[in-house]
Order: sequence, then structure tokens, then C-alpha cells
Amino acid sequence: MREYLLTLCVTVAVTYLLTGPVRKFAIAVGAMPAIRARDVHREPTPRLGGIAMFGGLCAGLLVADHLQSLNGVFELSNEPRALLSGAALIWLVGVLDDKFEIDALIKLGAQMISAGVMVMQGLTILWIPVPFIGTVALTQWQGNLLTVALVVITINAVNFVDGLDGLAAGMVCIASCAFFLYAYRIWFGYGIEAAAPATLFAAILMGMCLGFLPHNMHPARIFMGDSGSMLIGLVLAAGAISITGQVDPDAMALFAGGERNATHAMLPVFIPLLLPLTIIAIPMADLILAIVRRTWNGQSPFAADRGHLHHRLLELGHSHSRAVLIMYFWSGLIAFGAVAYSVHSTSMWIVLAIAALSAVGLILLLLPRFTPRTPRWAEFLVPPRYRHSARRAEAAAEAAAREATAIEPAPARPVVAGVSGVNGATAVGARSRFPDRRKAESTR
Repeated sequence: MREYLLTLCVTVAVTYLLTGPVRKFAIAVGAMPAIRARDVHREPTPRLGGIAMFGGLCAGLLVADHLQSLNGVFELSNEPRALLSGAALIWLVGVLDDKFEIDALIKLGAQMISAGVMVMQGLTILWIPVPFIGTVALTQWQGNLLTVALVVITINAVNFVDGLDGLAAGMVCIASCAFFLYAYRIWFGYGIEAAAPATLFAAILMGMCLGFLPHNMHPARIFMGDSGSMLIGLVLAAGAISITGQVDPDAMALFAGGERNATHAMLPVFIPLLLPLTIIAIPMADLILAIVRRTWNGQSPFAADRGHLHHRLLELGHSHSRAVLIMYFWSGLIAFGAVAYSVHSTSMWIVLAIAALSAVGLILLLLPRFTPRTPRWAEFLVPPRYRHSARRAEAAAEAAAREATAIEPAPARPVVAGVSGVNGATAVGARSRFPDRRKAESTR
């Protein structure tokens, strides 16, 4: 565990320290696109944050290669080199897109090529567990196609959810943390060394996200861009493919009392890792809904809009920070709930705890529909925005804003030829107010 913590800390430090210079570089090269209609931020913000994240990935792999306990991952497996090759290719395409706005179909082709590069170097799915049947071995073409599809789906799922400050990095960090616990348990709990690469990938991915988050939290000073979102999506998919396609079910059968029991024991998280439906369930749901919505409206599935889940949270009345925290909550609940269920699938307490936390999540979603009333004696226990004085000041500000918008500006007064300045305007006002003054003086 100490070697993983060291790798994690180095990745965090390198990513964090590189992000500042990368921000200055992005501003210098003009990687600051104008505000678009679908954007939530109000000021042009530099992209290219993926450059710092890729530097953290390289640093993490380099440090792990020189650690005695993790050196075997590089000697016995080609997966780290496969990951680095695919990540470098997708990162380069993302950098070009952040600067020059590459077409969506070109990016899709680059994603498929990156996945193919990893497949050619051995990072592929060999078998999958199926309920009530056991392990099903895949042919080479079936495994390759399934691997490419998984990589492309995961990359686009993470890319679609990257719409609020700190959202994508935080959700992937939560997913990678849950994934690390699961992979670490398989390696050291069951003694299966084939899970070592996936454990290393998860630790490095956590470091990349944690190092970038301080610069990306609201209000963000830099965006990761496609160079970052596609990169972390590929790393997350690589870990899922590694542990799903390389771990031998027969080795698991020795601990679970048979191959079928082993399949059922691993199923709560094994199948979702194959088609990441729990680890990145929220981004995956957002991806599916976006494709259905755009296709139904006659648009391209790659056409951007403001119909994502985080946009809907903002429309409900949630603030930017609260919308991000709600997405964090649901991601953590699904990811860690699945991992906990895989460890104790027969425990009813885990199911009840997940149900109770889901109810809490539904209450959080409905928060904008009611105003919390905090007793005066408990005001010091809640944030300032929930106190009586803060609510009165907010209500007064809203009332003043409504009054300011309701008052229309006075119409411009006509200017008489030959009269100028303030005196001329006053004279015109006097004439308009007393049109019969000369007539009254003459009668007098």
C-alpha cells in the first residue's frame, strides 16, 4: 500500500505544479474560446488542462517502474506501455481540439485508433462472466471489438459530463477510488497478480484528478478540455478492461468454491466494470439520454446542447456548487455501494443503507422547491445563507432588482433649435408645462 500511496502523491504533486504553467501557456497560445450559448461560465477560461494531467500520468508510471513492489507490473505485463501509447495518442488529438476545434467524427476516429493501439499491445478482454452460465471465452475479434467499444463509450461518457467546474474530475476521482479498492482487494485479498496493473492505473488516475481539482473547482481558473476529459476516460476504461479481461476466473474459483460461485461472487462489480454502469453510472446515463434526446430532435448525437443532467440541476434552482456536490453524492453512492455489495452480497444492511442514502439523495434533489426554516437558536449551526438575516437581505436585494427593472427610463425631451445645454432643456420643459403662460400674462 505504501508504494501506491507514493505513486499517488507524486502524480498529485506533478499534476498540481504543472497546471499553473499550463494555464499561462494556454492563455499565450490563445486556447481560450469565446463564451458559447451552452456554456455555464461567464468569462473566457483557458483550456489545455489535459497537458498537466498527462504529465502526472507519465510521472506516476515512471515512479512506479522504479519501485520494487510495482516493478513487476512492467516486467510481467505489457499493459502499462499499452496504456501510455493509447493515452499519448488521444491526448495529442485532445490538445489539437482544444486549440483548433476538430470535427466530432475525427475525434471519434481517433478514439477508435487509440483503443486499437492498446488492443494491439495486449490490453484486451479475453473472457466475460455471464450469470447462471459461468465464464464465456471470447474469440480474438469479439474481444477486440468489445474492447474498442468499451473504450469509446467510456471516453465519450466522461467527455459529456464535463460541463461544470470540477464535475468530471471529481466524478472520475470518486470512480477511480472505488475501482482501486475493488482491484486492490482482488490482488492482495485473493492473491491474483493479474489485478496489479488495474490497481496501479486506478491509483494514478486518482492522482491526476486530485492534482487538477484545486485549479478546476468553481470558479475554475482552467478547464481540462478534451485533452483531459478524453485522457481520464481512456485511463478509466483501461483499468476496467485490464481487470475484467485478464483476471483468471479459475483462480477466483479456488476462493469462491467453484467457477459458477466465483462468477456470482464477482458479478455485482464484474459486469459493471465490463460495461461501466456502476463506476461511471451517472456519466453513462447522461450519455444515453443525450444520444436519445438529440436523435429524437433530429440532431446529430455529437451536437452540443444544454440538456445534460448538470444543466437540469441548474434549471431546478440549484447553485453551481450544489449541483456538482449532488452529482458527487450519486456517483459515490452507486460506485461505493456496488463495491460494498460485491464484498458482502448476502448482507441486508448494505441494501438498506443504500436505500436510505438514495432517499437522502432524492431530498437533496428537491431542495430548491422549499425554503428551509432554521430556528434562531440553531442559526450558528447552518451556513450563513440559511439564516434569517441573510434571507431578509436576499429578499430585499431581489425586491430592489425587480423595482429597478420595472422603472422605465424617462423619454427624451425635444430640443428646440437655437437652444442648447441644460438651460435649453429647462426652457423646453417650462414651455411644455405652461403652454398658455404668455396668454395669461397678456390678459393680465
